[in-house]
Amino acid sequence: MINTLKSLLGMGPKVDFAQLKRDGAQIIDVRTPGEFNSGHIKGSVNIPLQSLSSNLSKINKDKPVITCCASGMRSASAKGILVSAGFKEVHNGGGWSSLKNKL
Repeated sequence: MINTLKSLLGMGPKVDFAQLKRDGAQIIDVRTPGEFNSGHIKGSVNIPLQSLSSNLSKINKDKPVITCCASGMRSASAKGILVSAGFKEVHNGGGWSSLKNKL
């Protein structure tokens, strides 16, 4: 239970986000369109958290997924939604601006 919680919050083993991106990972930014338009990671896709469940077809299940938001809370929720929907490799990238520095 504790490991599952840590994993959902992105507190598990260290993830090499730059390597994931080089390997074709999709970055899903779950902030609002207004937040996304004020700054985002190049190549990321904006699917607001509240509409994520109805837009799963926009995400390739065969590629790793990195979720991000403003602070990491919404991206943790997004990770849970994606894992529940059958996505195999999902990582909580946390806040988009700190994730950008890791890529």
